[in-house]
Amino acid sequence: MKTRAMALGAVMVDLAGPTLSEAERERLLHPQVAGVVLFTRNFESWQQLADLCEQIHRLRQPRLLIAVDHEGGRVQRFRQDGFTPLPPMARLGKLHDLNPMAADEAARALGWLMAAELLAVGVDFSFAPVVDLNHGRSQVIGERSFHGQAQTVAQLAGQWLAGMHEAGMAGVAKHFPGHGFAQADSHTDVAVDERDWEALQADLLPFQALIAQRVEGIMPAHVIYPAVDTRPAGFSPHWLQTILRQQMGFDGAIISDDLNMAAAKAVGNIVKRAELALAAGCDLLLALNDVAGADRLLYGLDYPIRPLSQARRIALHGRARFNVKNLRRQRQYALAQHYMEQLI
Repeated sequence: MKTRAMALGAVMVDLAGPTLSEAERERLLHPQVAGVVLFTRNFESWQQLADLCEQIHRLRQPRLLIAVDHEGGRVQRFRQDGFTPLPPMARLGKLHDLNPMAADEAARALGWLMAAELLAVGVDFSFAPVVDLNHGRSQVIGERSFHGQAQTVAQLAGQWLAGMHEAGMAGVAKHFPGHGFAQADSHTDVAVDERDWEALQADLLPFQALIAQRVEGIMPAHVIYPAVDTRPAGFSPHWLQTILRQQMGFDGAIISDDLNMAAAKAVGNIVKRAELALAAGCDLLLALNDVAGADRLLYGLDYPIRPLSQARRIALHGRARFNVKNLRRQRQYALAQHYMEQLI
């Protein structure tokens, strides 16, 4: 099939399995599509995944984005046949409490490893690092968080991002302005953080640190912070434009969390959710695990291509420097495996 020249849209969709069906191929050529989010069901082997990513990238120019949740710990979609099972980020936090310098080095090495393995098969970026604070309240965050102290999270997430950048991958800090205090899981319930504005300040510190480090993407939480806005952060112009853009100076891509999560469904149907997220300031939308809903969104959304948003999306493309054959010969690969042995 001939590669089509067409701008990236604003919607990321998913696939049913490890191969690309004809119906999925046609869906990925819809002008509102920006790319694909992969899941464990899309993975059988390293070579199969590389072939799938190549097929997706050949469809369009600029090439479609390919992303995955690949943080480490319980949120890592690929764990075998060449992929290193990464530890939960909390282990780096515990190492920091004993030896801050070793934790910094380990975080940078593992950020590189995560990014390099994904780039080698053609995945553009991972939704990482998580910079939520561990307040000891949120089961959905828990060990996904580096630590409970804001400065420690900022330091370790910054090192993780530096490793990603060294490998050639863009970073996506999540979940702005912080999901660690809300007890409800926004995947299944409406999540609320009742703290006042002063108490929320610490959770913003890691995001501010990564903005200074030129993180390319930030994902807002589907959490309501009544002290600031009655809308979830991902649908709030005040959070995304006034605070994140104007006050904190972020100029990268704002990427919605999945619009099919329960906390997002409270604001309306799939098209309404997308319109509200775009109006609030999102550049990229995730519409996952509901094929019919994704099609309703693609054909119901009237959204013009905005040059600035287009540039932010293109900045998420991976800059692959490795392939299956040369990855394990890299000095950084041996270093990362050394730190893995210490953290297991």
